[in-house]
Amino acid sequence: MKFVDEAFIDIVAGDGGNGCVSFRHEKYKEFGGPDGGDGGRGGHVFAVADVNLNTLVDYRYSRRHEATRGEHGKGSDMFGGAGNDITLRMPVGTIISDAETGEVLYELLTPGEVITIAKGGDGGYGNLRFKSAINRAPRQKTPGWPGERKSLKLELKVLADVGLLGMPNAGKSTFIAAVSNARPKIADYPFTTLHPNLGVVRVGPEQSFVIADIPGLIEGASEGAGLGHQFLRHLQRTRLLLHVVDMAPFDDSVDPVAQAKAIVGELQKYDAGLYDKPRWLVLNKLDMVPAEERAARVKDFVKRFKWKGPVFEISALTREGCETLIRTIYQHVRAQQQLESGPVEVDPRFAPIDDTGLDPADPRFARGDSE
Repeated sequence: MKFVDEAFIDIVAGDGGNGCVSFRHEKYKEFGGPDGGDGGRGGHVFAVADVNLNTLVDYRYSRRHEATRGEHGKGSDMFGGAGNDITLRMPVGTIISDAETGEVLYELLTPGEVITIAKGGDGGYGNLRFKSAINRAPRQKTPGWPGERKSLKLELKVLADVGLLGMPNAGKSTFIAAVSNARPKIADYPFTTLHPNLGVVRVGPEQSFVIADIPGLIEGASEGAGLGHQFLRHLQRTRLLLHVVDMAPFDDSVDPVAQAKAIVGELQKYDAGLYDKPRWLVLNKLDMVPAEERAARVKDFVKRFKWKGPVFEISALTREGCETLIRTIYQHVRAQQQLESGPVEVDPRFAPIDDTGLDPADPRFARGDSE
């Protein structure tokens, strides 16, 4: 299925039915009186967050969505039936905004959440409503109210705890495949990943977090180079960014430090809020570096990059160092969740095992950065 994270739609709620002017006509009923019923309500337009969807492709080719109008009122005190509602199923994480003003109207953040995005018009009054002691034969009625009409922009931002950031071929897809249930395309050429991939990383019983992999960035992405910035929006809801660096590029003339600085520069150009998120450095492909050179190469990289945050040395291919990294990530994500929702009692039997030798409470873990 094609991944689509942006779409424009027009929605039309149903108009209300018109009221009816009618009088009761029955044999032996000399004074029947008014019996015109009200019109029915127009159909509403609902949106529901569906966990089984991960793309907005259905709305790329189907732009107009209309609910039916309410039935008109009838004689014999019969009210019109309500119009049929319609429900639009959207992925969790969809932002619904006004296409003209850009104002954000709704956000679908909870699985199964249902919101009303357009209300149907109320039905008009029949002449039965206008009957009184001094107006015994009213001939008034009112038309139904029109339903709401909106032009909307749908934007999908995936919900993940951790986002992967890095150059093409840095090993992000290999890493997410090694630690989670995601199975992205992996190949030995750049831009293998063409759309975001989500994976669930299970650390232990009832201990997990969600990780997102987006297509790689290159220098000049802000000017449209490569795939540009179009997928960086999917990292805006994460609690942590992992900056993955290829420590063994195929081309010896490529400097990993220059590549890492280019990524940081593009991140800062795109969104200051995203740039300020906690960010950890993950040095990947160390299995391709001779064992006797690893320590010196890592030390030289950190020194030239002027990095003062957490540094993790891994090999996504052999899973070396991955276990330590995902346990530390889980502790950080758990701590962030507790700060957002207050302290949570944890059963000691399921408490995370800290065998990393690292303290997640260390101030460096709040946000790593280079000078």
